[in-house]
Amino acid sequence: MKWTSDFRKIARDALRNRWAIAVLAGLLASLMGAIASYLPNFNFSYSRSSDSIPGISDGAFNEQVATIIIVVCLFIIFFSLVFGIANFIFSSIILVGYSQFNLDLVDGQKAPRIGTLFSFFPHWKRIAAAMSLRLLYVMLWSLLFIIPGIIANYSYAMTSFILSEHPELTASEALAKSKEMMSGNRLLLFFLELSFLGWDLLCILTLGVGNLWLAPYKQAAFAAFYREVSGTEYVAPAEVDPEI
Repeated sequence: MKWTSDFRKIARDALRNRWAIAVLAGLLASLMGAIASYLPNFNFSYSRSSDSIPGISDGAFNEQVATIIIVVCLFIIFFSLVFGIANFIFSSIILVGYSQFNLDLVDGQKAPRIGTLFSFFPHWKRIAAAMSLRLLYVMLWSLLFIIPGIIANYSYAMTSFILSEHPELTASEALAKSKEMMSGNRLLLFFLELSFLGWDLLCILTLGVGNLWLAPYKQAAFAAFYREVSGTEYVAPAEVDPEI
């Protein structure tokens, strides 16, 4: 059984001479998964004085303003809900594509391509269903205090990797496969994440700029972890002859 240092070494070997495309893919995946943070903020204010609108009583003015505010708020809620669902589906598809990108990276069987991020749109229904069900399970377990929610999160952590290789699976099948795969391996994934803590602290000192390189490193290590716990064989990247 491999340990955290083994997964990090596999990641470093896979990223050798491929840092540029890995950083670009990670940046694109991050941006497309964080679209909601760019939503505009809406602020409303009005004056209660009826002097500005002659012929309208103070009560009638307040009633009209309240009606407008309610309609606008309902519209914003509806728009935010639709946008949130669309963004969740879109980012889930990109996440599965990014998982496949990192598997291609650590496998070394073919050069990873940016286009892989967008290659799972034909399977959007199954991906959206699986990711929604995963979110629901984690939320429900979290209601039983924090620890069960954390355990559930680790249990379903391999869902995106599973879907990237088996997009034909139903949502329940993908989650069940991840849960079975992570049985006895949740603590190992926790230690793998913990092993990056020092790098995370250093990235804070760079105001987050260091994450451009740390994120691909982490994701490649997680892909190597998936290869190990899934029982699929890892193929080492081919050595490149510098004279060629």
